[in-house]
Amino acid sequence: MTIEPLRRDLAPARRPELRPAMPGSRTPPPSAQQMCVVVTEVADGDGAPLVRNLRRRGAPRVVVLTRRASRPELGILLQGGLRGVVAGSTAPSLQRAAVAAAPPPPLPDLTAREISVLKLVADGRTNRLIGEDLGLSALTVKSHLARISRKLGTGDRAELVAISIRGGVLA
Repeated sequence: MTIEPLRRDLAPARRPELRPAMPGSRTPPPSAQQMCVVVTEVADGDGAPLVRNLRRRGAPRVVVLTRRASRPELGILLQGGLRGVVAGSTAPSLQRAAVAAAPPPPLPDLTAREISVLKLVADGRTNRLIGEDLGLSALTVKSHLARISRKLGTGDRAELVAISIRGGVLA
């Protein structure tokens, strides 16, 4: 594939005039006119979803730049209406590389009291009810939750519970 046909197509293209939009008028955004999509690789099975996503976004004039691509997927991209595809290298088939999920970061140490407060938060109890169950005041429960929030990096009760479950603190 040469780049010359692409240059010919883009040469007459002008920048859209910048006029103040009238209230209620609909002008397409400049990104809907022309777009260049850069992806690392186009593996087997990636072409059709990419075309669907670009159509859904209303991008009629798209060029895809990729480092590696599967030859059949290049055909799918061009048949799907893309203006062009530039690949650094092609292969008859290109399997998607498996990406290992990163293990969650280790949680900071929580005291036994903080864990018991978290368990009751996970049950949906209010500070007052947690205090009654543990023999504490609601203000003490609030300060335990503030300490837990600082350790885990969030102030949202639901997120505190979610982080604790993912980290294995709560079962």
